Amino acid sequence: MDVICVERDFLSQETWLDKRIHTGEKPYSCDQCGKSFAESQSLVRHKRIHTGLKPYSCDHCGKRFNESGCLVSHMRIHTGEKPYGCDQCGKSFAELGNLVRHKRIHTGLQPYSCDQCGKRFNNSGSLVSHMRIHTGEKPYSCDQCGKRFAQSGNLVTHMRIHTGEKPYSCEYCEKKFAVSGALVTHKKVHTGEKSYGCDQCGKGFAQSGHLVTHMRIHTEEKPYSCDLCGKRFAYSGSLVAHMRIHTGEKPCSCDQCGKRFNDSGALVKHMRVHTGEKPYGCDQCAKRFAYSGNLVAHMRIHTGEKP
Repeated sequence: MDVICVERDFLSQETWLDKRIHTGEKPYSCDQCGKSFAESQSLVRHKRIHTGLKPYSCDHCGKRFNESGCLVSHMRIHTGEKPYGCDQCGKSFAELGNLVRHKRIHTGLQPYSCDQCGKRFNNSGSLVSHMRIHTGEKPYSCDQCGKRFAQSGNLVTHMRIHTGEKPYSCEYCEKKFAVSGALVTHKKVHTGEKSYGCDQCGKGFAQSGHLVTHMRIHTEEKPYSCDLCGKRFAYSGSLVAHMRIHTGEKPCSCDQCGKRFNDSGALVKHMRVHTGEKPYGCDQCAKRFAYSGNLVAHMRIHTGEKP
């Protein structure tokens, strides 16, 4: 008789729950925030947000949780269990939500869109991060210098300026870097890889920035201008060197005689006075010169050219 009563009560409860799904009835409400629930147990779990009660604890690390499901998910960190597998590529995940997001890579589904520019994303977190471009919000701040960032990852990278941490090391020479991108660029020194090619002359470069700079030879673009005389330059370094004509600054000094120069190239040429170096050789008579201009002038002896 008791068993029959229990079964009847259970069936009755299921019937009421089914009805509430369709009617939207939520008879259990939180006396702290007013949020309502269809099931009493859902209210019990919710109230732990207000009380801070976390009755479920991990027996490996002691971390506590307010729901048993959160503990189950957490335990997979210790066990390494990944029960959710992708039927497209076989990759496995510890959380069902992570699998759902991953599968959008294969389907191309991007259900989250920016209401400012219309750009779409396959997960809500990417949309939240993107929105900061429009709002200018920078919620992550450095506790050392106060600089603020829109992305937590950018703050992590920035902190290495203060800590000196360089977690990325070169497998060829063991040189270390603070950011992974710098390591990728550096490794091309060893591999000789030049993945960026000029479509005008075919010259290859290891870095995209170097290609951009090189292209100005072909386009004759000169984006840097002197605000004193208006002269324009293709490279920022050339503008910096030019400005010293106006300021009179000569930051490069010879350690042999103390003579000063406004750019390092001029100092390099000057040092040949002291070292006797003559890097430019004539391919007709083997005579050598300290400066390329002197070699050009000398070659006219052989060619008979008259300037």
